[in-house]
Amino acid sequence: MNKYLIILVFIFSTSLTWSQSTDQLKKTALSFLSTLDEGEKLVLNIKIEDSARTNWTNLPLGLAARSGLRYGDLSEQSKIAFHKILSSVFSSQGYLKTFAIMQVDDILHELFEIQFQQGKVPERTMEFIRKLNWDYGNYYVAIAGNPETEAIWGLKFEGHHISINLTVAGDEFTMTPLFFGSDPAVVEETQYAGLRPLSKEEDYGFWLINALDESQKAKATISDKVPGDIITSPDRPQWLEDFQGIKGSELNDGQQKILHYLIEEYIGNLDKEKAEEYLDKLHARGMGEVYFAWIGSYEPMKAHYYVIHSPDFLIEYDNVGFLDNANHIHTIWRENGNDFGEDILKKHRLEHKH
Repeated sequence: MNKYLIILVFIFSTSLTWSQSTDQLKKTALSFLSTLDEGEKLVLNIKIEDSARTNWTNLPLGLAARSGLRYGDLSEQSKIAFHKILSSVFSSQGYLKTFAIMQVDDILHELFEIQFQQGKVPERTMEFIRKLNWDYGNYYVAIAGNPETEAIWGLKFEGHHISINLTVAGDEFTMTPLFFGSDPAVVEETQYAGLRPLSKEEDYGFWLINALDESQKAKATISDKVPGDIITSPDRPQWLEDFQGIKGSELNDGQQKILHYLIEEYIGNLDKEKAEEYLDKLHARGMGEVYFAWIGSYEPMKAHYYVIHSPDFLIEYDNVGFLDNANHIHTIWRENGNDFGEDILKKHRLEHKH
């Protein structure tokens, strides 16, 4: 009897913890909103149906304006409250990647200024680069709907090389699409030389492709031409219908383990409960149903791309650059059918007549 009681307590406490996760998101969002004045709240808020919520881009501010409040204009109190939102949806690694990527914008600007002073960048080019407005503060936060009074709401945080898209529907939430990029992928000059915000996304990819034997590598490699961006970039279809490359069932146990490490690196950006939800889904279907495809060089600092694709999720990674120096990463994590909370919104609206 005690055994069954313990099981019931465990099930109840687990479900209770999960149901409280959206309550925590609501709490941190409301705490952030309480630090803003009425004018800031007006600028921050968008409607849940607004296309500004479901359109995304990774272009710098100078090429693509954003809706919402500029992060750099927030008060220190508001920034502290906003950090608590991000630390509630991300693990420590995802949270730290976010702000390392923002910091790299300042470093990138500094690198170009150094090259300009050295005569390596023409003045006309430098004028254009300055207008791109790479800056740690040039990221925008918008909240869709009203977290205090509405069961459906969302948060968007976006700028150059970041697009975070949180959608809440009742007791469920999603974080897809989640875009992270880094330019440079590895900082090669200044006091920050060696910094790599997306190091494992790159390292584990090379580990896996080079762990394959020649016949496996040939099957995984689908083209010699590296795409200039992730294939599901903002101006293209947002899902890949065809599975390409090598199937997980064609990998040995050691190779599947490396593939799992690589997938975990993306899932592990999310806070524990959401990461465990995705891992449970992965394990339920099995690693045998996951496809891995590669394009380009098998060596770092040369253009390369990979995609990890299952019926449930999609991961893309692209590293391109100028000439032979591939040092500019784009990545994306997608949940099939649930970009911007499509599935959970549909489910919520069917269960709750509005």
